[in-house]
Amino acid sequence: MKIDFTPHARRPDPAIEVLDDAFLPLRLFAAGVEQLFTGLAWAEGPVWFGDGRYLLVSDIPNNRILRWDETTGGVSDFRNPSNNANGHVRDRQGRLVSCEHLTRRITRTEYDGRITVLADRYQGKRLNSPNDITCGPDGSLWFSDPSFGIASDFEGERAEPELPHGVYRIDGATGALTLQLDDLQGPNGLAFSPDGRVLYVIESRARPHRLIWAYDVDGARLTNKRLLIDAGGPGAFDGMAVDVQGNLWCGFGGDGSKAADPAQLDGVRVYSGEGRPLAHIHLPERCANLCFGGAKGNRLFMASTHSVYALYVNTRGAVA
Repeated sequence: MKIDFTPHARRPDPAIEVLDDAFLPLRLFAAGVEQLFTGLAWAEGPVWFGDGRYLLVSDIPNNRILRWDETTGGVSDFRNPSNNANGHVRDRQGRLVSCEHLTRRITRTEYDGRITVLADRYQGKRLNSPNDITCGPDGSLWFSDPSFGIASDFEGERAEPELPHGVYRIDGATGALTLQLDDLQGPNGLAFSPDGRVLYVIESRARPHRLIWAYDVDGARLTNKRLLIDAGGPGAFDGMAVDVQGNLWCGFGGDGSKAADPAQLDGVRVYSGEGRPLAHIHLPERCANLCFGGAKGNRLFMASTHSVYALYVNTRGAVA
């Protein structure tokens, strides 16, 4: 499906709703929301490759990873089939690390294109459907593992879960897999604070509201669980990215209830590191996940249902 999009001619772009004046220094007056390309079935997992000036985006139901070229604006297949890949990150050596629904595993793409399996089982049981992933300052990889990809044949292959919903850590030196959290309903997007001392995790099936939890990172352990943000009402989170100032840029949309108004909820909700809402970037589609990129790290790429959008902002992304 392709989504018609007409960018606003006015500046500042009325699609960027300021909720707190603290956001004003982050907004570029002359920048507006752009649609880079459309026609996906469910866009997810954007990751930026500055050394190649391209963006990778998962199109999960179509079983492919697309590549958008910044120099030409062209879109091509990067990997097809992709094993219904979802979230991606680059490790500290710049290699692509991916969450795969179909194979229920975490893989790394080596420099020569070979695929290395980093994790597919925990204590002899198959993972559910790894969803999102981030890299810690020490080179460890942290990923969420809900059962979304095995709940139907739309984003993978239907199967019964063998493990509870979890958040896992892969040690950067030894490759050891450890379960960090198993008390969240639908753990989804996750990201580190700029200094790497706090891990944020979205609980996307929490009731009655969707939540973002914060944890202190103590080496290979998480401590001091605390509620940072409650989406409130019919709002729901998916993925997120953190900027160098510690603000959280969250994919946002409705929770599926009758009270959810897509015109008000679809897009990106921005919060301070203390959990205060700063702004809402309105999009014509629900935003699933996002990342920072571009030559100066100040371009926000938003994977949003059928399309990918971009916006220049006056900050940069923290290292994933």
